[in-house]
Amino acid sequence: MSADKVTNGSERAIGDDGFRAQPKGFATKAIHVAQDPEQWKSMAVVPPISMSTTFKQHGPAQHAGFEYGRSGNPTRDVLERCLASLDNGKYGLTFSSGLGVTTTIITMLSAGDHIVAGDDLYGGTNRLLRQVAMKMNIAVDFVDTTDLAKVEAAIKPNTKLFWLETPTNPLLKVADIEAVCKIAHKFPGVVVVVDNTFLSAYLQRPLDLGADVVMYSLTKYMNGHSDVIMGAAVMNDEALYERLKFLQNAAGIVPSPFDCYLVNRSLKTLALRMERHKSNSLAVAKFLEAHSKVERVLHPGLPSHPQHELAKKQTYGHSGIMSFYIKGGLDESSAFLKALQVFTLAESLGGYESLAELPSVMTHASVPAEQRAQLGITDGLVRISVGLEDVDDLIVDLKQALEKV
Repeated sequence: MSADKVTNGSERAIGDDGFRAQPKGFATKAIHVAQDPEQWKSMAVVPPISMSTTFKQHGPAQHAGFEYGRSGNPTRDVLERCLASLDNGKYGLTFSSGLGVTTTIITMLSAGDHIVAGDDLYGGTNRLLRQVAMKMNIAVDFVDTTDLAKVEAAIKPNTKLFWLETPTNPLLKVADIEAVCKIAHKFPGVVVVVDNTFLSAYLQRPLDLGADVVMYSLTKYMNGHSDVIMGAAVMNDEALYERLKFLQNAAGIVPSPFDCYLVNRSLKTLALRMERHKSNSLAVAKFLEAHSKVERVLHPGLPSHPQHELAKKQTYGHSGIMSFYIKGGLDESSAFLKALQVFTLAESLGGYESLAELPSVMTHASVPAEQRAQLGITDGLVRISVGLEDVDDLIVDLKQALEKV
C-alpha cells in the first residue's frame, strides 16, 4: 500500500489494484452502527420489525419519538442511521424507491428553476426529468459531465440543482465529482446530487468529494438480493436534511418497515459482496475485451477505459456493472442474450445473480431515440450485471453465448 497526495493536501492510500485503498472499519459500521441491542427492552441483537402504523403518546402531542408510521418508524430509523454512517454522512432518509428519492429532491424546486443533469442517465431519471419536471416548468439541460467546460457553461442564474451519475448508466462514463462540485458551488444555493447506485457506499463516497447529497436505488447493490424496491438519500447539511425530511413526510414517499428490515440485514454483507462483484466483473471484462466478437468493453477498471485514471483516483474499485458493444446489431445482440444460460435476461442490477439486458429496447427505451443515437446506446450495446457466482462458470456461459452469434 502506498500513499498519494490529493488536491486537499491530505494523503490518499492506494491499494494493490491502483484504486483507493479501503479504510478500515467499513464492515464494522455496517454491522454495528444503530444496531445496539440496548435500545430495545427485549435486548434483541437483530433489530425488530416494528409494523405498527401508530404509537401511544404520554399526553396530547407528547410522543416518545414516534407518532405515525409515515412520519417515522423505529425500523426505518435504524436503517437510516446505518446508511448515513456508511457514506460518512450525518443524516439519512429512505424512500419507497430510487425514483421516489429523485421525485422528492425535484419537489424542493420551484417553477422557473433550472437543473444541470448528466446526458447519460438511468432511463427512469431521464423520463422523470423530461416528462415530469419539465412539465412543472423546471428547465433541464443534459450535458456531458466528463467535460468540465460544458458543465460550467451549462450553469444559469436560475440553476438550483446538479444531477450527477458516475459511473453513468449504461455507458459507464466517469465524472470528476470533486471538480464538478467545485464548479457548481461557485454559485450560491446550487445543490449537487450524486446518484451512487452503480458503486454503493463501499466503492465510492461522494460526500467526501464535495457532493451535497448522495442518493441510491437501494434496490441494487446496497440491498443486493433483488427482493426490495427502495431508495435513500444521505447528506451532512442539517437545513437540507430538514427540507427533505419534510417532503418525505408531506409527499408520503416512504418504505415499509419490513423492507427496511431487509435492507438493514443486507448491509451486513455489503463489503463482502462488493469485493466479489469487483473481482468477478474485472475477470469478465478482461475476457470480453479479448473476444473477437466484442467490439469494445466499457468497464472503468480496464486501462482502456477513457476515465480509468480518474476512476482509480476517486473510487475504491468497480462493481459488477458493465456494458459492451457486440459486433453487429439487434439480431446479434438478441441471439447472444437468448443463448445465455447462467446470466438471466432481465432488467435491474446489483443482485447476487448475474443479469444481462439490451438498454436500447429495455431500460433506456424511454430515452428519446435521437439522444440514444448521440450517446451511442445502440442495438449492439449490451449491459451486464456480474453477480456472485463462480466466475469461471460466468465466463463459460458468455463464451458459449457469443459462439451462437
